[in-house]
Formats: sequence, C-alpha cells, structure tokens
Amino acid sequence: MAGEGAALAPKADELVPHPVNIQLPNISYCITSPPPWPEAFILGFQHYLVMLGTTVIIPTALVPQMGGGNDEKARVIQTLLFVAGLNTLLQSFFGTRLPAVIGGSYTFVTPTISIILSGRYSNITDPHTKFLHTMRGTQGALIVASTLQIILGFSGFWRIVARFLSPLSAVPLVALAGFGLYELGFPVVGKCVEIGLPQIILLLVLSQYIPHSLQQNKVVFDRFAVIFSVAIVWLYSFFLTVGGAYRNAPSKTQSHCETDRSGLVRSAPWIRVPYPFQWGAPTFDAGEAFAMMTAAFVALVESTGTFIAVSRNASATPLPPSVLSRGIGWQGFGILLGGFFGTANGFTVSVENAGLLALTRVGSRRVVQISAGFMIFFSILGKFGAVFASIPAPIFAALYCFLFAYVGASGISFLQFCNLNSFRTKFILGFSIFMGLSIPQYFNEYTSVAHYGPAHTSARWFNDIIYVLFSSKPFVAGFVAFFLDNTLCPHDSRKDRGNHWWDRFRSYKSDPRSEEFYSLPFNLNKYFPSL
Repeated sequence: MAGEGAALAPKADELVPHPVNIQLPNISYCITSPPPWPEAFILGFQHYLVMLGTTVIIPTALVPQMGGGNDEKARVIQTLLFVAGLNTLLQSFFGTRLPAVIGGSYTFVTPTISIILSGRYSNITDPHTKFLHTMRGTQGALIVASTLQIILGFSGFWRIVARFLSPLSAVPLVALAGFGLYELGFPVVGKCVEIGLPQIILLLVLSQYIPHSLQQNKVVFDRFAVIFSVAIVWLYSFFLTVGGAYRNAPSKTQSHCETDRSGLVRSAPWIRVPYPFQWGAPTFDAGEAFAMMTAAFVALVESTGTFIAVSRNASATPLPPSVLSRGIGWQGFGILLGGFFGTANGFTVSVENAGLLALTRVGSRRVVQISAGFMIFFSILGKFGAVFASIPAPIFAALYCFLFAYVGASGISFLQFCNLNSFRTKFILGFSIFMGLSIPQYFNEYTSVAHYGPAHTSARWFNDIIYVLFSSKPFVAGFVAFFLDNTLCPHDSRKDRGNHWWDRFRSYKSDPRSEEFYSLPFNLNKYFPSL
C-alpha cells in the first residue's frame, strides 16, 4: 500500500511554478537574427498588409469631412503610407531599433475633426478649396505638436519618467494598449459578418490548430497564416461583390462588405511621389495647436506601452529608458514629417504589427525594414497599392481580434515579475484597469448623448484637450497605475512592484545585451551615447 501511495504522490517538479523569463522564449527569429531573404520578404509584406487597415480607415473617415473626394482620399492614403514607411525606417535604424512599425493613430482624429469644424472654414463653399484650407490647418497643428515629442524625447526628459516605470505600472499601460481597442474588433466584424466571421475562423484554424496537428512544415502556417487567410476571404468577398450579392443591400452594408467600395483603385494615380507642402503652405492656430499637442502627448504614452510590448514579443531585453526616450524623439520627428507632407494624421507605434510579431514568432528588425520598403513602394505605385487597400474593413477587424489580443496578453505577462499575493499589487492593478475602461466609457457615452463632451466651454481647444486625455484607455490606466505605484509606499514594496527584475536595465550599460539589441548602426554610439 505504501508503494501505491508513493506512486500517486506528485512529482517535485510538478509543484514548481513556471520560471520568470526576462526575454520571451520560443521565438524563431529575434531582432538580430533575420530569416532567409525569401521568407523575410513574405513576412515583410505581411506586416505591410496588416498596417493597411488603419492607414485606409482614418483618411476614409476624415477626408470627406474635410471636403475632399475620392481623388484627395487616394492621395492622402498614399501620403500617409509613404511617410509611415519613412518613419518605420528611421525608427528601426536610429530610434529604439526595435521591429516596430510606425503608422497612423486614432488619437489624432479628435483634434483633426475639431479643425474640420472650425468656424474659420465654415464660409468656404467650394469643397476642394475647403479641403486644401483644412489640410493646411491640420499640417500646422501637427508641426507644432511634433515639437512636444521631439523635446521630451531628445532632451532625455522621458528617460527620467521611464525610470520610475515598474513592471506593475507597465501592466495596465501595455494591456489596455491592446485590449483597449476592442471596439475596432468584433463590432466592426459584425458589420459584415459573412466576411468577418470566416476570416476569424480561418485564421484561428491556420495559425493555431493546424500547426499543432502537423509535424512537418508547420512553420508555414504559423508565419504566413495572415496572408493565406486574407487572400482566401478577400477572394470570397470579391466574388460576392461582382456576383451582385449586395446590389440591393443598404448603402452601409455595401460600404462594409464590397471590395473597393471607397473608390480607391479608380481614383489612385498610377505613379505619384508625395512631396512636402503638396497641399500648400501650412497655417497655424494656437488653440488647434494646443489640442494637437495633447494628442501628441497621449500618443507618446500609448507608444511607450506599445514599444514595451514590441520589445517583449521580439524577445529583447526590457527597453532601457534612454533608448525609449530616443525612440520617442524620432517618433516626434515622424509627426513633423507628417505635418510637412500633409497626412492629416499623426503617428504612433502600430499595435496590430506589435501583435503580429507574437503571432508569427518572428521579431526580426530586417523584416520590418522590408515592410517599410513595401509601404514606400506601393505608395508611389498608387494603383497597385490601392488594390490591397481595397480589402473590406471587416477582414482587418478580424485580424485585430487576434493581434490586439496578443498585445494585451503581453501586458498581462509582466505580472510574472510582481507579487500577486500583495493587496497593494491587487489594488493598483485592479483600480487602474477599471478606471482605464470606465472613465473613457463615461466620456464616450456623455458625448454620444449630448453631442459634446463633459468639458463644454466656449474654448473648443480646451474641450478637445480634456476629451483627448480622458478618452484614451491606455493613457488613463497607465497614468493611474504610474501615480499610485510611485506614491503608495514605493520603497517598502520594491519587490512587490517587480523593480528588482528591471533594475539592471535602468541604465544602457548595466546589461551587455543592451548593446546587442539597441546599439546604433555605423558606430554612431560613439557620437550619440546612450545612458
């Protein structure tokens, strides 16, 4: 009997918790280990495909309100794509050096709409003239707003702030950078469920089930599931469109389900190179600039969380504060380029591409640089780029259900460094996430009913500042967690916060792996040393 009892006793190693990992294991290719060139090109195209959703959706929503038609919409999308490619290259070479795609940001939509509704454009009757004047006003606001990130980043001020960021305060910030975008997932899928739902199911099967069922060539499905699934469902939606399935459907159904409903392929030029001040000289307004600067600050905080997720999903060490500050400075320079070229939108780190790193398990810097090449190439060859941009929005939304979830899970994974048995940890974690969801919900509900935000003064720019600040879920959650974590007995709770795991990365030179992942190319570290 004793022998049987001993046989039923659990093994010692079964009671040992999973070890803490500074770097994410099971990554096929990390930042400095690129895949073979043919595979890298396909993976780079996949990153380009994923970032198209936001690149198309934002101008499609803004340009008609600015007075532009399909021609202007196609040119703005081309410009946004072109500058995004430049910014991605700059970030990968001189910024954080992470495989981070820099794309359009929803954070800048609110101040842009405020510019569109400005009284100084209300007397312009010609739509094209109104578009040009509105675009110039947006350019001026973006140029001024970019200085905030440039100063905070290159001056090193954001490095000081980042040094007070612990794993505990990073969890709500990174988690809601992904989970906070839930309204862009299944709610958009449901607008054309016959297209969006097959995309979810097919991507789930190709990326998760088939690789675990097959023993050979499973990396094909792991790494290229997005391309396979999008190609199949896109072709299916094309046949529905040309077959007349939506001929008698309501206009909203047609706009969500049909391919090229926005008229991009017909309107895009064959070859066109975007250039600075193509819409004319920028105009400046102090109130609009202040509102846009607030959006730039919120985008800075959101990008901080996404940069942390990218470093995790690429299996790099935690981002040294000096490198993060350097990346923020270059992101500000990217917004400045957007103001020069006229993108009608600012830039931030693409959350969907950060999730794609985890889905493919490829965190190679070269892959993202190749994707930047695709952005620039297809922005110049307008017709070819417009073909891919004609993919219906529910297909992109189905991808977001996976990619945003990966980023949110990356945030949760930092809890492994924290003491979850501490009531202090439970309070900060729970309260910050709850407020990060609840406060923006209040602002959105108030605005949808009253048609203006809780701050309703005669100064539109002040109203926009309040709305932009408190409608961002990762900003609210990150700010609450950061404040509480650094004011509620911070010295007595050092291990509970997880600081003892991240302390070695507070300085660039304190861990030798920082040189491998984050050093500047062309021996530039000699002239621009990281601290």
